[in-house]
Amino acid sequence: MHAEIYTDGGDEITIGGSIVRVDLFSLSATERDVNNAPKKVLCQRLIFSVESFANSVEIMQNALQGLIDAGAIRRNQPRASAEPPHNVVSVERGPSVTNSPRSPNVSSNFS
Repeated sequence: MHAEIYTDGGDEITIGGSIVRVDLFSLSATERDVNNAPKKVLCQRLIFSVESFANSVEIMQNALQGLIDAGAIRRNQPRASAEPPHNVVSVERGPSVTNSPRSPNVSSNFS
């Protein structure tokens, strides 16, 4: 059996020469920030060559487009902002997912 890693998301991508490092985080069960939200805690780092990172991004973009086409998620509308746009895909859940008053820090894997 292969080890599986759960992550709440990616936090930082660092490029150094021909190496790309992607830091993954989990939300802490015990540590809180000033707003009483769980703190992000580094849980794993993925290290790619530039070529394998580019290939992985293409695979993820194809998977994202499949989720959009299936109606599982939809893209957020761009917000007017003084900040320059970031190269981050922003999505919101489609109508098939129930909207509940739960904290946004709660995993969607639990009811």
